[in-house]
Amino acid sequence: MENLFNNLKSLLKKDERLTSEGELLKNKIIELALKLDKDIVKLLLSDKKIKEIFFIKVDGTLIFDKDKFVRFVSNKQFLPDSYTAFKNKIGLIDEKGEFISEKKEVLLSWPYKDCVLEGGMTKEDQKRDEIFWNEILAPDEISRLFDPKVFTNAKRIDAKGEHKFDGFRTDENGDIKDNLIIKGNNLLTLHSLKKRFAGKVKLIYIDPPYNTGGSEDTFTYNDSFKHSTWLTFMKNRLEVAKDLLSKEGTIYINIDFNEAHYLKVLMDEVFGRDNFQREIIWRIGWLSGFKTASDNYIRNHDTILFYSKSKEFTFNKDKAYTTKLDFVERFNNKIKKEIAEYLKKLGIKNPKKLRQFLEFVSNIGYPDRYPLEDTWNCSIYDKLNSIAIVSYSGEKVSKMLGSKEFKGQKPEKLLKRIIEISTNPGDVVLDFFVGTGTTCAVSHKMNRQYIGIEQLNTHINLTLERLKNVINGDQTGISKTVGWKGGGDFVYLELMKWNENFVEKIKKAKTKEELKNLWETMKEKAFLSYKVDIKAVDENAKDFEELSIEDQKRFLFECLDKNHLYVNYSEIDDEEYGVREEDKKLNREFYGK
Repeated sequence: MENLFNNLKSLLKKDERLTSEGELLKNKIIELALKLDKDIVKLLLSDKKIKEIFFIKVDGTLIFDKDKFVRFVSNKQFLPDSYTAFKNKIGLIDEKGEFISEKKEVLLSWPYKDCVLEGGMTKEDQKRDEIFWNEILAPDEISRLFDPKVFTNAKRIDAKGEHKFDGFRTDENGDIKDNLIIKGNNLLTLHSLKKRFAGKVKLIYIDPPYNTGGSEDTFTYNDSFKHSTWLTFMKNRLEVAKDLLSKEGTIYINIDFNEAHYLKVLMDEVFGRDNFQREIIWRIGWLSGFKTASDNYIRNHDTILFYSKSKEFTFNKDKAYTTKLDFVERFNNKIKKEIAEYLKKLGIKNPKKLRQFLEFVSNIGYPDRYPLEDTWNCSIYDKLNSIAIVSYSGEKVSKMLGSKEFKGQKPEKLLKRIIEISTNPGDVVLDFFVGTGTTCAVSHKMNRQYIGIEQLNTHINLTLERLKNVINGDQTGISKTVGWKGGGDFVYLELMKWNENFVEKIKKAKTKEELKNLWETMKEKAFLSYKVDIKAVDENAKDFEELSIEDQKRFLFECLDKNHLYVNYSEIDDEEYGVREEDKKLNREFYGK
């Protein structure tokens, strides 16, 4: 084995591309091997022993086993010390020691986000396990996964209600100028948007699942899943998001302590470390006293990571800085309120003469006791040069919609601040974790074009209701601040489902009999994975029946070809899919004939 290691090292060093200062560049070797670089292949074929190990003969043809080669090169014995292994790259690795950025696998489905929650819980202690799937697709399983998808069920919504889609509104350059709300898997939708929006999005703001290990939120997602899966999931979406950003574009990601630091390293890889602009601390509330329920330091902030696409990004400084005088007035008002509440509690009519009041005032201090907030990189306060701080309390969506069932956390004031700093009127804002629709609502009120993507029915319905209220002159959130009176419209679209229809039926099934009947339908109408042997499955029907209903669901889900969850645009004229003429017209207008 040692001779093999040494022979391979000597052989690879013959290629100047693979060395630096006499040392082999492990990551370059892996990159070129995965690309089936012809010079690497020729080099490996030139050694008889190496040829026998890394090539297999099929009907007289030699085939390079690149996966075996990559595993071998990645072995610690091949590049033994940590310095050699990492000196050419810094980045996230998985449990096998392989760099996340080099992995070609694509996470398509993941717990909770791309699945519809089956039922709900009203209290935290009533949570129960849900059935979800988490499937990694290897490169050889992906054929048309990221091909543009067919849009359907389009409608335009304005103050007068919902209308039949009347075509996209475009400018003199042919760019779509409509606001869009799209229902469908966000990864696949992002890829579908590239045809019309690549390089045209000025701002991306997303609030993805935090991967907390348990939900703190009774409305949004139970967002606990494996760390490596979460990183792969984020990487897939950030890579295509970068393609959509313009040269002047920026991206803000709201996250908490569970993944903030890992996300920072991942974003360094995707966007470039030099394009990291600021870590923003969003203080979600003020602490008063020691909360005995906590076993450790109290959490009262989230993190927002702020990156640009390039060095030429938009940053409206006049919107970023706030004078100290503004805060004096703000905190004076806060102190006056605290004093009033304290006096009322003590029943004091003439507080100036009382020691209690003086002690209270000395504890309160003066407005300068609060850090200067809402200021981003304000040079006169050096302590804020690396970290910006904003403080806004969360807002209840129920207040906006008259509902007692839902609540949201991201306040409109926070989004207003981000949008006015990083965009100008008319610019495109993208949020592909729409949630309760805050980004879209604020963008609408601020005369920005927006694109919102969401898959969960509950969230989509809530966002539609909220935007309808905005169009009708909603006066919550930032409406009064920006003088919002109502108006405007947006276009609603959906990705046209195919195998996704079966996914949803599998999730909703309550009995084994339903799943048995569903399998019969899938054999006839679904696109099944090439790995599925229908005859073998039917011959072992008894074994299938003995599985738990959860395992039966998981098996049926894995039988589906994930390349066909939605209808590909390339298949729009295939009669099997039954795409309506109005949808054909819609899609040809979007993608071009």
